[in-house]
Amino acid sequence: MGTPQYVSIEDDDSIADCFARRVAKSSEDLAYREFDAREGRWKTVTWREVAVRAGRVRAALASEGLVAGDRVAIMLRNGLEWVAFDQGALAHGLVVVPLYADDRPDNIAYILEDSGAQVLFIEGAEHLKKIAEIRARIPGVKRIVCVKPLEGGADPRVRALDDWWPAQPAVAAPVKTGGNAIATIVYTSGTTGRPKGVVLSHRNILQNVKSCLAVYAVYRDDVFLSFLPLSHMLERTVGYYLTMAAGAVVAFARSIAQLSEDFKSVQPTVIVSVPRIFERLHGAIQATLQSSTPMKRRLFEAAHQVGWDVFQWHQGRAGWKLSFLAWPLLRALVAAKLLERLGGRLRLCISGGAALNTQIAHTFIGLGLPICQGYGLTEASPVVSVNHLARNDPASIGMPLPGVEVSFGDNSALRVRGPNVMLGYWKNPEASAKVKSEDGWLETGDQARMADGFLYITGRIKEIIVLANGEKVPPVDMELAIQLDPLFEHVMIVGEGKPYLSALVVINGKEWQKVAPAHGLPADPLAAERPDVEKFMAGRIAAQIKGFPGYAQVRRVAIVADPWTVDNGLLTPTLKLRRNEILARSAERIDELYRGRAA
Repeated sequence: MGTPQYVSIEDDDSIADCFARRVAKSSEDLAYREFDAREGRWKTVTWREVAVRAGRVRAALASEGLVAGDRVAIMLRNGLEWVAFDQGALAHGLVVVPLYADDRPDNIAYILEDSGAQVLFIEGAEHLKKIAEIRARIPGVKRIVCVKPLEGGADPRVRALDDWWPAQPAVAAPVKTGGNAIATIVYTSGTTGRPKGVVLSHRNILQNVKSCLAVYAVYRDDVFLSFLPLSHMLERTVGYYLTMAAGAVVAFARSIAQLSEDFKSVQPTVIVSVPRIFERLHGAIQATLQSSTPMKRRLFEAAHQVGWDVFQWHQGRAGWKLSFLAWPLLRALVAAKLLERLGGRLRLCISGGAALNTQIAHTFIGLGLPICQGYGLTEASPVVSVNHLARNDPASIGMPLPGVEVSFGDNSALRVRGPNVMLGYWKNPEASAKVKSEDGWLETGDQARMADGFLYITGRIKEIIVLANGEKVPPVDMELAIQLDPLFEHVMIVGEGKPYLSALVVINGKEWQKVAPAHGLPADPLAAERPDVEKFMAGRIAAQIKGFPGYAQVRRVAIVADPWTVDNGLLTPTLKLRRNEILARSAERIDELYRGRAA
């Protein structure tokens, strides 16, 4: 792919400075691809064209009387407008506050109030309805800019984008803010309580970009497919600012529902993903295999096992085997089909945001998908560690990035320090002091160990379940193992202070319809309280967690009727369980699990 063509990143640079360098260096090069639904085709945009749009945004923001340090909020789906609004605001020295495009009105109101955002960028009618619900709570928002054309409305603050920004931008150099100025306030989605605003400087983010580029070479010919929300720091840092620094192309996916089509159309070389995407793909493969012939299932197992052994050999962890002679044929018959579904050109897949199940990683790596798991948190801008292509242990979260220090506190608590660590929490010095020491160490909240340079997460301090007998159980690993069964859409292990573990499960309806008749079970598993349904569920779960210790076994199971989604507040926007909320809403069901019979 040639030689990387990075722009320079200095300690006192702002993100806007780096963007200006990229535009100057690569003015007519392709920067972004976006699908035009009206024309039914993918359109391309150059760096110069992006700069023109950002300049128009900046001019309009200046006309609103905003000055450096003021906050503006972006509530959009990934796309060119997100980039233009972000770069226009940063060039004017403003602080960008991202919101999830599908967030709930109450959360939107809280973030806008707490951050003091004065301008809000939104999509269209759907967002206007949400804003109408919270209108009285956000008097500080003096302008609401709607990307899509308006069809009338009572809120005088609302303007359509085409009516708000000037036809031609005034050409001006970015406001010189310096690297330590605040670039963004990112509200952590959180699994409990109100989100906290993580304050990140330009230097925090850019030094994280620089460290990532020291691990992975990124080229002008690389194509990133962007589908994680840009309001998530993993996508924003690695899928947006990093590509800007490297000059790579970003294609914005249309939606998660259309992701499989977009993979084939875009043919990306790099993706940044959360494990849930790989879990869904793995579930689809497993469901297909269950209805396949025994020969096809054996062929699949042979392919990913031999491929995994080849991977281990390349990593220097195992010797050469005679079975490797079959790999070219197995790759052509099995692995190539999977890789073609993902566009056929992937050379790097970064997985972060949550733990990736080791079995899923083994399967996909064995089939030739180059997955490198990493670890981070918003408070670290966000990347702390990552596996390398040439040194990759999928059971680990990789090696610390260059410039990032790690240490271990009480109870194996992982601590990190470096130029990427946040300034603090917005207007919350007490919370800041709890997680960041005076000498810069950040408490991650995770337990970890280090071996041979690799970090391994061993538990989440706040998510450990302590049974009545004192045994401590980390539930996440169990949940990941259970979800390998395509029957289970979501699983949450419960049992704090109880004599045994139980599970709340959300069932995949299509899979249930496949398995129920063969076991004499009802078409609707919730139609009646039937012990045979619970026994069947417990058996499926037991098969998935048979390798866990004896005390970490699930004895009771309750099927939850309603799905767990971001919209109903039971999942975070990054698809993690909101445990306290699920516990609160399922309190009666959980009480039932600890009364009467055991499964």
